Amino acid sequence: MSTENSSTVAAEEIPNLLITPSAQEYLRDLLAKQNTPGIGVRVFVEHPGTPRAECCMAYSAPDEVVATDYVQQYPDFPAYVDSPSIPYLLDAVIDYNKDRFGGQLTFRAPNSKVPRVGPDASVEERITYVLQSEINPGLAGHGGNCALVEVVEDAEHGLTAVLKFGGGCQGCSAIDITLKQGVEVTLKQHVPELARVIDQTDHTQSEGAYMK
Repeated sequence: MSTENSSTVAAEEIPNLLITPSAQEYLRDLLAKQNTPGIGVRVFVEHPGTPRAECCMAYSAPDEVVATDYVQQYPDFPAYVDSPSIPYLLDAVIDYNKDRFGGQLTFRAPNSKVPRVGPDASVEERITYVLQSEINPGLAGHGGNCALVEVVEDAEHGLTAVLKFGGGCQGCSAIDITLKQGVEVTLKQHVPELARVIDQTDHTQSEGAYMK
């Protein structure tokens, strides 16, 4: 397999994305049915660096190629990698496994949910990073977890992180203490412009709560 870089992506950022020979054969046959000369596949990650990360692949006609895409040229088709998705596709593998029912295309990307924070990271990315690296490992001991819903800002309250708890934290009687003395304090230490943290969880649903 040879690679070709048609964008300005730095060499150290080139994705180590593998499309196995069996997947190449499967995709080649699919693309041939589209009757579009030069058609390839586009690979990207939705909600990268979060627990909701989802690896996606779609058809990409020549007129749909984005200038910043990284191109991996395979013998029968090009694969276009969405530039912002590159860090999350390191060591990703697209494979096709044949079975008696036909077969299944699989997409494994072990780094797709790993939060990454660079110098230009947004507030949302920084909050998600702290939740994943600092807060959720502690909540996991109680079977719980916490995720960012959104970040909002207004003149009265300033910058506010809206969170949602799950697992053993949903319906837990100690959630207010966890939120104010644990989660909010930690987030403000790492994201100083954050004014407050609020909880959007429906805690009337307490089945499986760590403390009732």
